[in-house]
Amino acid sequence: MSAKKSFVLRIDEETYKALEKWAADEFRSVNGQIEWLIDKAMKDAGRKKNPPAPPQKPKA
Repeated sequence: MSAKKSFVLRIDEETYKALEKWAADEFRSVNGQIEWLIDKAMKDAGRKKNPPAPPQKPKA
């Protein structure tokens, strides 16, 4: 697992409350939800590669 970088994020209260509800709906922390959103946005924009799929076992 790679090291995580800490930083301050300033966000308006209305947006934070919406993120907090969304995170709770998906059983994540607000921090986890923000990480998930950034990761998804980067993948969708082609800025981050998806990890390779694990090798599949041949069917017997």
